[in-house]
Amino acid sequence: MQAPLQQLQHPLLQKHGLTLWVKREDLLHPHISGNKWRKLKYNLQEAKAQGKQTIVTFGGAYSNHIAATAAAGAEFGYKTIGIIRGEEHLPLNPTLAFATEQGMELHYISRELYRHKAEPAFLAELAEKFNQPYLVPEGGTNLLAVKGCTEIIEDISIDFDVICCASGTGGTIAGLIAGLRGEKQVLGFPALKGGEFLKEEIAQLVYNYSGHNYSNWQLITDYHFGGYARVKPELLAFIRAFHEQHQIPLEPVYTGKLFFGLFDLISKSYFPKGTRIVAIHTGGLQGNAGFKERLGIEV
Repeated sequence: MQAPLQQLQHPLLQKHGLTLWVKREDLLHPHISGNKWRKLKYNLQEAKAQGKQTIVTFGGAYSNHIAATAAAGAEFGYKTIGIIRGEEHLPLNPTLAFATEQGMELHYISRELYRHKAEPAFLAELAEKFNQPYLVPEGGTNLLAVKGCTEIIEDISIDFDVICCASGTGGTIAGLIAGLRGEKQVLGFPALKGGEFLKEEIAQLVYNYSGHNYSNWQLITDYHFGGYARVKPELLAFIRAFHEQHQIPLEPVYTGKLFFGLFDLISKSYFPKGTRIVAIHTGGLQGNAGFKERLGIEV
């Protein structure tokens, strides 16, 4: 399974002498799209190897990872349980409604308790409660996820200088860095405000996976638009114009910020003339239905 590369044509690219391709990871699978497919691939294989029939994972009410894990469970024959941050709200939003349609069982916990989701004592309690399931962290990010994301690099058939990616938990960009083994440049665009904190976590993931510390990457933290799920008119306007110009749908949490930031950097002559750029479309388009339902915003 391989995601196509789509070259963009835009006056700004011509003006600055740049070439830009989009790696359409969003087209990998209808429901397990983009980086979620990459992150879950080896986790599902490991669950099978361990003889586990139930997968437990974590996420917010609009989580791409929750939706993708539910779909993967339905497709590959696993029972899935989602530990959801916050209180239950009925009717279910589009993300959680989809997850339950795919057979996922939802368990809600307080935001305070959710902060302990990675602590051994809390995980041991969950393991006992759900009869020793296979546990996948929030966002799907662990070393098996990093392994899956290194394969994005293997699927790129063109030569390039810079690869760009949105970042949430850091697993995807860690995979890109590990996959490049110190070559070329990697730019990550955190979706969260104060995304600098991800630098240490990404570096640790890369080192734990590869045994190396690479310096050919950096985080661009200026395009979070106020935080994780904040929406601003200029971002929405960009997403709509981008879709009209290139027939590529984006969403406001990750990919919209990535491409807004990328084009803003291009307009400011950030990249030397002749630079060949690949931008990773990490999927997540299921979230657009949630924006429409929650805020009345048509993306």
